[in-house]
Amino acid sequence: MIKKKIIFISLIFFLNNCGFTPIYLNNTDVNFSIEQIDYLGDRELNNFLKINLNKYKNIESDNKIFIEVNSSYEKNILSKDGAGKVTNYQLLANVIFLIKPINKEIIITEKIIMDSKTDKFEEDRYERTMKQNFASSISNKLRSELIIINDL
Repeated sequence: MIKKKIIFISLIFFLNNCGFTPIYLNNTDVNFSIEQIDYLGDRELNNFLKINLNKYKNIESDNKIFIEVNSSYEKNILSKDGAGKVTNYQLLANVIFLIKPINKEIIITEKIIMDSKTDKFEEDRYERTMKQNFASSISNKLRSELIIINDL
């Protein structure tokens, strides 16, 4: 029994120090700073994007980036049942980023199929959560694109 505990404890120590770190945990490795962002389009999606992109303001960086964001969000009906009640929606977020110093345009699209819910409050809450997830995913993709652009 003591042998099993020693093996278990040693496994915990070895696996704890394996060097795993989440990719987006620390944003200090970026060599740019997003200074100014102008938003157009869907207000709620833009607010979520603003929260996510404010993490990339770095006072010490000399590489200043100015961005124009044009976002659109759609909730399209995919299917209805025999009574004409909506059963599925497609949520679609499309964001166009114009990077000012280099005049490069980056287009990022996210979409998901959502089932209709009988409780409309619950459906609205789920849709809002999906917008937050879209904004997080879009900002991570933008970060990756900006890192690639700055390394060239």
